[in-house]
Amino acid sequence: MAKTPKLTDALADVRARIAAAAARSKRAAGDVTLVAVTKYAPPEAVREILQLGVVDLGESRVQQLVQRASQISEGMQRRRLGGDATAVAAVSSTPRWHMIGRLQRNKIKPLLPLVHAVHSIDTLRVAEEIDAAAAKIGRTVPVLLQVNASEEPQKAGVGVAAALHLGEQIATMTNVQIVGLMTMPAEGSDEKTLRQNFTRVREIFEEMRWHKIGGAGFRHLSMGMSGDYEIAIEEGSTMVRVGSALFGEKPDTADDGDED
Repeated sequence: MAKTPKLTDALADVRARIAAAAARSKRAAGDVTLVAVTKYAPPEAVREILQLGVVDLGESRVQQLVQRASQISEGMQRRRLGGDATAVAAVSSTPRWHMIGRLQRNKIKPLLPLVHAVHSIDTLRVAEEIDAAAAKIGRTVPVLLQVNASEEPQKAGVGVAAALHLGEQIATMTNVQIVGLMTMPAEGSDEKTLRQNFTRVREIFEEMRWHKIGGAGFRHLSMGMSGDYEIAIEEGSTMVRVGSALFGEKPDTADDGDED
């Protein structure tokens, strides 16, 4: 599959900006994982970004993640059966799917066999449901605790004051592994507010590490989207969720989501 200049150039720009922001925070570019949010990307763009070496892919809806994963798997299988070894080899490995949107309990079962990590845990009940469902399929699911640092009443995420206690509860579960925190600042926040939100979540993260919650696996801060990922990296993010900066703005007909 030929690579389109637009996506190739966009990815090069994002990677360069990640590297520069990491350097400003005295870290290496490799310390930051790029999660390409494919929510509004056409299937050919998803295949292309895999070919370009980005294997961490994010979706905010279970149904779409399941469909995307099936499309990619079936496409690779067709190429194998057709003897197209070059096309299959160009994709370096199986995609690692990240669930980054709010997760409803009745959609956990179809998600778990496919997902690499869930970024959006904000209640004990959802964590318990994942723990029970994961036990039935014999796996341990990495999860991140979503923190509502902006304290918006309508936004998903556990409140700042309750984050430590909920993290402690999740850390006791057998088939769920808490590996970090996620946050999403208020839309349209200025730089000062963004930094305050990101700093607050990093402080909670550091406090939880001090308490040894999650053990050595607790090492991720999923902060930053297309409009603010450089600031997030400067404030300690280890994982950025980037969609529109790679694939372009969402179509006018698309429904709104909470990640880009």
